[in-house]
Amino acid sequence: MSSEVSGISPELLLPELIMLAGLVALIIVPNIGDARFRIPLTSLRIPTLFGGTRFEITRDPRIPNRITIATLLASLAAAQLGLLSPGGWSGEVGNVLLVDEFSILMTNIFVSVLFLCAVATTHRIPADPGATAPKPISAQPSSAWVARKTEALYDNRRQVDFHILLLTTGLGMSLMAKSTHLFMLFVCMELASLSSYVLVGFHKESEEGGEAGTKYFIVGSVASAVGIYGMSLLYLWNGDLSISGLSSSWQSMEQLDPLATAGIGMMLVAFGFKVGAAPFHLAIPDAYSGASSIVAGMLATASKAMGFVALLRVMLLVSMPVSGEAFWFFVMAVISVVTMTWGNLAALSSDNPKRLLAYSSVAHAGYMLAAVAAIGSGLADAETKAMIATAILFHLSVLVVFKLGAFLVLSTIETEGDSHRIEGLHGLARRDPLIAGSMFVFMLSLAGVPPFSGFLSKLLMINGIVTASAGTGGASSILSWASSVEPVFWLAVAVVLNSALSLFYYLRIGLVMFFEPHEGTAGLSCNFPLRPFIMLLAVLSMAFGIGPASEFLVDIASDAAGALLP
Repeated sequence: MSSEVSGISPELLLPELIMLAGLVALIIVPNIGDARFRIPLTSLRIPTLFGGTRFEITRDPRIPNRITIATLLASLAAAQLGLLSPGGWSGEVGNVLLVDEFSILMTNIFVSVLFLCAVATTHRIPADPGATAPKPISAQPSSAWVARKTEALYDNRRQVDFHILLLTTGLGMSLMAKSTHLFMLFVCMELASLSSYVLVGFHKESEEGGEAGTKYFIVGSVASAVGIYGMSLLYLWNGDLSISGLSSSWQSMEQLDPLATAGIGMMLVAFGFKVGAAPFHLAIPDAYSGASSIVAGMLATASKAMGFVALLRVMLLVSMPVSGEAFWFFVMAVISVVTMTWGNLAALSSDNPKRLLAYSSVAHAGYMLAAVAAIGSGLADAETKAMIATAILFHLSVLVVFKLGAFLVLSTIETEGDSHRIEGLHGLARRDPLIAGSMFVFMLSLAGVPPFSGFLSKLLMINGIVTASAGTGGASSILSWASSVEPVFWLAVAVVLNSALSLFYYLRIGLVMFFEPHEGTAGLSCNFPLRPFIMLLAVLSMAFGIGPASEFLVDIASDAAGALLP
């Protein structure tokens, strides 16, 4: 279905409207009760249904999770309609939103992540409909019973809050992917970011949760403030914040304007924090380790993808010259190399699985930033730019599979209190062979080992970078060639070397799972909704690495790249 309108087209925003309806349901349904309103001067009472004693079905603490899962499943189905339809759904909404192949792909990524997080919540934050307030201590059979009842009540109390924040995050991310106006983009991104800040501090079983949430909020707020100041400079320069208007003005500049350059540089700082680029990543390891594994997985996949959406729109659409090198190329190249190297070196010395995966996310951000820098080098033609953009979008897509899958595995051991120690993974192969095997697949995918999807995504990025620098080193000897080749070539070398370096800590995870004994003898507690999804993600990690499934996803990423680039 195709439409171009200047007003509101509800069918184009169907995933977002479904999430909005889910938010309304989360607010209303758990509060429905037998409240009645008495008409003044009469004895007649009219049921208002909002307040009073809640009905048995509405006070069930499992209701928020079920509403959220149903909402996100319906939203994902709506997003899939646009992804799988022959021509896709396309059109403008209010001159500030654009639905095309790119925004549809990103919406699918965001909603898929949040749906898996909602499913995992049934395991991570269980709800007990039969929980009651503890009686006086003297009447209790044991203090352990009191603790269990108190914990059940605690879990019940926070169900609605968690799921409202989850849907709010998804709504902000999805609208941000469709934004074609810089102000709209920033507002939607902050809607998602503010919700994620609270979600980071939601892991109150951990002492680090509150500290991590506070630190993440402070650093994120400072980064956002810098970005807003940069946006104000762009408005002073151009008087228009639409992506198309900014791009046209940039192309017409005979020389760089200080206001425009400073504005883009400040927005690079804001987006650098969102994607986890060095040196703006310092709060990320603490946030990942302090948050629950579910939220950490969301930050490593959906939030990172959100940051790259903003980065790609500003760097490639606004500040990319028609020909020649972008002014930010060298800075982006240096940041990419520092980011991937810093992330991998820090992961080598980490004994906390969540911090290890956090630094791994930093390294993966470096790989994608290297690809962005290759586009900004000015050496790539239109076909090569599309190839590199396809590689970036493909990598963001498959990260949902193996990166989120790894965090979901950690969520299964988090209830045992072992997710902060590498010892929590000891003997996982004996405790639960299927989950351990899935985790090993995720690690191999993250490392880029063939034939897994992580290998294909890195190969596409390296191929694009090398293609951009092809023919730039024509000297006869190796040394003279090395000195004459364009610097962009060495970005590919950096990606290869860092990928090889990452093998050490990824394989270490496999080593402790299969060869280190576990202190306990109990099996892993992994409930029905979560286990099949973890195994499905492991299968997809292999399917998207080779065969028809990988070709299908590459084609989707290629169409999205074509819609993104001018």
